[in-house]
Amino acid sequence: MGHPLAVRRGRQLFGMRRVARGENLRTADPAARPRCLQFTRVSRARAHGRRRRRGRAEFGTNPAGGRPGCGLAARYSSSVSSPTAASRRPRGPTAVRLLRIARPEAALLAAGLVCLTIGSAATLIYPQGVRVVIDAALGKAPAWAGSIDRARLLGLVALVMAGVALVSAIAMGLRFFLFMLAGERAITRVRSELYEAILAQEIAFFDKERTGDLTSRLSSDTATLQSAVSANISWGLRNLIQLAGGFALLLYTSPRLTLLILAVVPPVALGAVVYGRRIRRLARKVQDALAEGQAVADETIAGVRTVRAFAAEEAERARYGGAIGRALALARRRIAAASVFMTATSFAGYASAALVFWYGGTLLARGELSVGALTSFLVYTLLVGFSLGAVADLWADFLRALGAAERVFELLDRSPEMPIRGGRTLDPVAGTVELDEVVFHYPSRPDAVVLSSLSLRVEPGEVVALVGPSGAGKSTIAALLLRFYDPDSGAVRLDGVDLREVDAGWLRRHIGLVAQEPLLFSTSIAENIRYGRPDASRDAIEAAARAANADDFIARFPEGYDTVVGERGVLLSGGQKQRVAIARALLKDPRILILDEATSALDAQVEHLVVDALDRLMEGRTTLVIAHRLSTVRNADRVLVIDHGRVIETGPHDELVARDGLYRRLVERQFAVG
Repeated sequence: MGHPLAVRRGRQLFGMRRVARGENLRTADPAARPRCLQFTRVSRARAHGRRRRRGRAEFGTNPAGGRPGCGLAARYSSSVSSPTAASRRPRGPTAVRLLRIARPEAALLAAGLVCLTIGSAATLIYPQGVRVVIDAALGKAPAWAGSIDRARLLGLVALVMAGVALVSAIAMGLRFFLFMLAGERAITRVRSELYEAILAQEIAFFDKERTGDLTSRLSSDTATLQSAVSANISWGLRNLIQLAGGFALLLYTSPRLTLLILAVVPPVALGAVVYGRRIRRLARKVQDALAEGQAVADETIAGVRTVRAFAAEEAERARYGGAIGRALALARRRIAAASVFMTATSFAGYASAALVFWYGGTLLARGELSVGALTSFLVYTLLVGFSLGAVADLWADFLRALGAAERVFELLDRSPEMPIRGGRTLDPVAGTVELDEVVFHYPSRPDAVVLSSLSLRVEPGEVVALVGPSGAGKSTIAALLLRFYDPDSGAVRLDGVDLREVDAGWLRRHIGLVAQEPLLFSTSIAENIRYGRPDASRDAIEAAARAANADDFIARFPEGYDTVVGERGVLLSGGQKQRVAIARALLKDPRILILDEATSALDAQVEHLVVDALDRLMEGRTTLVIAHRLSTVRNADRVLVIDHGRVIETGPHDELVARDGLYRRLVERQFAVG
């Protein structure tokens, strides 16, 4: 189960690309592997999962342990082989899968269907009462009335009609409640599964996808699905039942008039097929265009300070306007197609009604049809016409939902290249870190080699500084150690064990990261510190804050540790955010620590406080310090100089300064700038 704060703050997690699910899973004992995963070896020893899907209980939980990706998407899929786990195609027709979303709510839907049948039957019975009333008023009482007085018969029929109306109203109200509740529960499950599927993807996925597109699938696409599996199912079934029942009663009332009406059905059905294909394509394009607009809005709002600093409001307004303008143009085409179809169906309905009036009047004149029968037939004709129009409208909504469903299922069907859990755990953890002949390029930039046959080793408790020009590969080493990516060749090891064999979740719980711009969530300071250890007590949180030199400034806030820091910690200064991040790492108590430019953005006074806190944090831990500032490098046990993806110099600070190498030039340049 995911961390509760992470669930509430997923959008920030997307933005920072820090929560990819998925590491290669290899266990020595195949029986120990999760049942929903099977593995096949591919090049460079990568294991891509082929999932044998299993059902999941409500809201995406799994009795087998809450494994990601084994729930909703699995239930609505069947096995399909693919060249890579991440290129899995949707399994089964989208329409069928969309309807299957509501399968777990079968009990509610069955009860709703019973109410729907009762309500629709009552609605269909009502025109028969109209027929009896009109014929009785004209002196043609039905045979079953016998010798009942006309006034008494009229009163009795009116009373029965009122009772039928009451039954119909109660049944329809219950039908609405049951279907809507089932739809809400189904869509809640879809959102939960989709959110989990997004978080389960590997970091390379987030490198290529836009945050706005992903959040659009979570919000607008699922909202489109919501009506399709709740209200539209209810209304659609109601109108289909009334359509079928109405035709049956039309046949019962006058077979000849009914056959006349049926003449309009074939052209309407053919038009529905042609229209459906066009609408579905346009609906998918509209959803894609709306997602592009949301991506622009998310970027602009997240970077509003940059937008304001560059006075770029007009440019961003134009960019957003262009995106939603494209969506409007596509929507206009979709609406035009819908208008043509609805015009045709409306004409067909009214034309058939005109035929009924003409031929029904002829039969009435011949004495072959009573006034009551013709009246009830006309009522049934209107009922069938309204139902047919409603079905056509709901069909259009359903086709729009199919376009959104394709985008949702596309993510649910995508298996991450790196599963999040499973594999070996080490006990105890000594903390030896080793990169052995590592070659790596980012998946989003396959032509740019970042690390080239790089090797290094950090002993337990050793503090090693990584320095070098920007783009040399220092932060990439940290990303490989956290297993955000796997190397193209070579190996990254912890205590001699290849990280591909280690449980990724377990690994990250033993690594602490303090970045140059730490991400804080829009919640209290206490919850941000607790993020490193969800079960931590308030005393432990405050102790970590004191060790990080954060307690003093926290105490000055009116709400203290309950102060809300704003989105991404915007209400705190850089130094304050940094000390909260250090407190979070201290509370986590990792065996391995990564400091990625942790003091580069701080002034000298604040840097002193942060460095003092970092010194406490590094005690007894294997530490990688990525830095340019001399103050954070001087006291390291060793300094590794990285350039063009290789280690070109290694040794203590004083020894490297004495040499005539890149490190010395970097130090001299820093002093010259200072």
